[in-house]
Amino acid sequence: MQKRTDFLPLSRPCLGEAEIEAVVACLRSGWITTGPRCQELETRFAASVGAPHAIAATSATAALHLVLLALGIGPGDEIITSPITFASTVNIIALCGATPVFADVDYHTMMLRPELIEERITPRTKAIIPVHIAGAPFDLDPLLAIADRRGVRVIDDAAHCLGTVYKGKPVGSHPHVAIFSFQATKNLTMAEGGIITLHEDELAGHIRRLRFHGLEKLAWERQAKGGRPHYDVSEPGFKYNLPDVMAAIGVVQLSRLDEIVRRRTALAEAYSRALAGIDGLDLPPASTPPDRHGWHIYPVKVRARERDELMARLSEYGIGCGYHFPACHLLRYVRERYGFKRGDFPAAEQVSDRALSLPLFPDMTAADVDYVAGAVREILGGGRMSALPVPPLEDKP
Repeated sequence: MQKRTDFLPLSRPCLGEAEIEAVVACLRSGWITTGPRCQELETRFAASVGAPHAIAATSATAALHLVLLALGIGPGDEIITSPITFASTVNIIALCGATPVFADVDYHTMMLRPELIEERITPRTKAIIPVHIAGAPFDLDPLLAIADRRGVRVIDDAAHCLGTVYKGKPVGSHPHVAIFSFQATKNLTMAEGGIITLHEDELAGHIRRLRFHGLEKLAWERQAKGGRPHYDVSEPGFKYNLPDVMAAIGVVQLSRLDEIVRRRTALAEAYSRALAGIDGLDLPPASTPPDRHGWHIYPVKVRARERDELMARLSEYGIGCGYHFPACHLLRYVRERYGFKRGDFPAAEQVSDRALSLPLFPDMTAADVDYVAGAVREILGGGRMSALPVPPLEDKP
């Protein structure tokens, strides 16, 4: 097949004139740090997922740090999570002084298996962090039953799950903490940022204080008409507040989230049709109603040859790709500090060795999907796609 000369990246943010105008309006308002736009984002996000509280932060990593500290998690405590997640999850657990405990995953979904989680619970277990991968919802009900029975907190790593629905309800609506990411590649982006959804008033107040130096009120609340500039600090906190200039983008993006997810879904479905039947290539599972897959990424698993070899060949075709994720228990500092080794979690290691994420972003076209699928087929010996046409898609979300 004819190789393209322009590069097709793994991801590209879907931003338009409305987002640009929102940023300009914020700059002209005279208030660009945390203020009314951030409050609007929090209010609208909480309503969109059906949670009483949404607390914005500078990143999902910062959000997890705030949650663990507000829950009093520290030295001597254990947190169970997946080996298939971004390193920031394990980093924050370690930085809080707690110990990460892993359980193996299901190869097909790449997510934790609840029955294996229960085996890892000890008297020192304070929380479980399930990871929703690729935009697919984690099967929460069995895990929540275990957590309730054993008296353990659940903290959703929902970084991939903007627009994801589990059993008819948005992820974030369930009565435990969930953390979302607004990083540049995410379905809803503000360049960076994250948000916490939760249902407990006291915990929400604690997290808000920790987010901004331990103060009860943010600067704009003290300086607005009728506010008082005086403040007190009840406990030391951090500088994790999200600026309005970023939140302004998020407010617009949130209004477009459903159409962005529909577009991503159409592209993912086109990929699945175009790549079906290739020997040695495992495709990601789709969700069925009442679940809705958010399709943050489109991860395949390569069995036909070395994954890194396929990545290098795709680069020759001008195609970018990603790696979600290196198994955390095999990261050097995790191995050296906690004693993990290859063979501890076989399914996670298979995922880590084989996973490859293909380009997926709303401004892709049907021709882009056709080209990527054709390149994969040509490299893996599956033949040029002809019997599996990609239906036409609209050019924009």
